[in-house]
Amino acid sequence: MNLDRATWRKSSHSAGENTACVEVAFGTASVAVRDSKNPSTGVLVLPARAWSSFRQSVRR
Repeated sequence: MNLDRATWRKSSHSAGENTACVEVAFGTASVAVRDSKNPSTGVLVLPARAWSSFRQSVRR
């Protein structure tokens, strides 16, 4: 996944004073995740299916 032109997004629930959140960038077959406060510390790239499973688990 090429992250040079990635569009990073964070949840609308992280607005206001809540600055400790993650950002995600969606690729064709993968999703990149990073820390919004320290974006240069690294990126976790997951297959799209793994991201979908993670989101479903968190919502429960």
